Amino acid sequence: MRIIVDDLKGPEIAALLQAHLDAMHEHSPPESVHALDLDKLRQPDITFWTAWDGAALMGCGALKQLDARHGEIKSMRTDARHLRKGVAAAILETILTTARHRGYERLSLETGSNAPFWPAHRLYQRYGFSDCGPFADYEFDPFSRYMTIDLT
Repeated sequence: MRIIVDDLKGPEIAALLQAHLDAMHEHSPPESVHALDLDKLRQPDITFWTAWDGAALMGCGALKQLDARHGEIKSMRTDARHLRKGVAAAILETILTTARHRGYERLSLETGSNAPFWPAHRLYQRYGFSDCGPFADYEFDPFSRYMTIDLT
């Protein structure tokens, strides 16, 4: 598996991110979907990675800088053909390493709260994330689960 910083210009990533957005809308009401589209992911405060097996896109994930000490995980997604191959864990490790290297003291995320998101909850818990309240611009939402990890 090769993980690279991605410019978000390839058709493969556009398709995977569209599948990600479609799944978010399938499992949550529109006002509870906080996934970013391609244009919003192309902001200077976001670093975006993709994982590849040769020419096959396996998954993706992003790190958004909230401030000098706090980052947010965005757009974690594994292609359905590559589930249970360690893709999400590898991308999460890349994000954690980068966040620590940047000097972030805290890394947070928002994900869905219902059953389709339970595998993500388990992954984040395995890496030391715990539940927290809404952060940044988020507000309480019964369809959202907020998690954080102290990196100090």
